[in-house]
Amino acid sequence: MEIYLPIAEVQINIVLILFVSFIIGFLSGLFGVGGGFLMTPFLIFMGVPPAYAVANEANNILATSVSGSTTHYLKNTLDYKMGFMIVIGGSIGTALGIYTFTYFQDIGKIDTVISLAYMYILAIIGTLMLVESLGEIDKAKKNIVERKKLHVHYWIHGLPLRMRFQKSKLYESAFTPIIIGVIVGFIAAIMGIGGAFILVPAMIYIIGMPTRLIPGTSLFVTIFVSAIVTVLHAFNYGSIDLILVSMLIFGSIIGVQIGQKIGESIDSTELKTLLAILLLAVGIAIAYDSFFAV
Repeated sequence: MEIYLPIAEVQINIVLILFVSFIIGFLSGLFGVGGGFLMTPFLIFMGVPPAYAVANEANNILATSVSGSTTHYLKNTLDYKMGFMIVIGGSIGTALGIYTFTYFQDIGKIDTVISLAYMYILAIIGTLMLVESLGEIDKAKKNIVERKKLHVHYWIHGLPLRMRFQKSKLYESAFTPIIIGVIVGFIAAIMGIGGAFILVPAMIYIIGMPTRLIPGTSLFVTIFVSAIVTVLHAFNYGSIDLILVSMLIFGSIIGVQIGQKIGESIDSTELKTLLAILLLAVGIAIAYDSFFAV
């Protein structure tokens, strides 16, 4: 059954979009990361122009993040102070991202920029995750136990304005979460994603937050970043299609809940391997669709 999207000016199959949004939501709940890096490419594959796919998926991420963060709020697994510092950087990064988006939109190159961004980022992150997860599987088979440092120090930790984050039991520069927020916000504005697949590793390996606080804090940050992206896209380009967003939200929220339940009983290393393969597959598909498909 086809429906016409008045803003994006394309026809799309209702059953297909609900099914895909459900599957992406399911995968998001299963892997524990936002589904924007998967949903936006699939919207593009279904004929939605990249500029509209980015804006509308950001809106969908906003809704699913609010839904997911409610659970963490009730469990008190959120570091609000750390989250707000990342949001400060995220606001700056989002503004820079929208400015960049506008520049390439004006010169008619935004579709190419979005495709290239997805192709390279998914390929790089997918490869790194696959190498790491295969290494973990190999060590597990050989019963190799490797002791790792709790926290590796980089140049970013030597920056001034150190402050205490009581919830995470950390004492480090406020610029650390702010700089990470700038990067996440910039990428979110260009690619229409929440940035969790970059933010979560940064929270673990760079900020050094306790694992139990990371999912909730990541969702908390995503709410603000996605809201800013949505508002700026809506005002600057009028690219938010409520019909499309409603279908995306409906399918995604149901899928996320089911995926989270199933994900609790599956080995995390195997999940990481599957996610890495999925990222690489989507990156290759985007490259083919953008540069080789006739």
